[in-house]
Amino acid sequence: MNKPQSHPTSYPKNGGWARMYTAAKFSLKGMVYCFKHEAGMREYSFIFIASIPCAIYLGESPVERILMLGAGILVILMEYLNSAIEATLDRISTDHHDLTGAAKDMGSAAVFVAALLFVYVWGEFVYRALSA
Repeated sequence: MNKPQSHPTSYPKNGGWARMYTAAKFSLKGMVYCFKHEAGMREYSFIFIASIPCAIYLGESPVERILMLGAGILVILMEYLNSAIEATLDRISTDHHDLTGAAKDMGSAAVFVAALLFVYVWGEFVYRALSA
């Protein structure tokens, strides 16, 4: 049986620990790029870092702390995806196109919905702390 031909421009695939190391290196590179070039990522990261001690204080159990911090991580994840969509679309063309605008708006909407969830989750915990 013939072995399938790999695409000539595909990257060599390594496995095991080498693959995990390479993936981690590229992930960190993407995180640094996003932090340097996206104001929203810097803002959300600052809010998330500031929320860590608050979550430790307000959360009465590990599950509550995970919920509060998880809502913040979700916002950051959505910002990574939104930034990736925008970078890809800008790479293809900077000309105005309705579908490009719609895709960027949908990415922004994902960040917005995650931010609303963050505000709601934290609002519940802050309300409980203030009414106690």
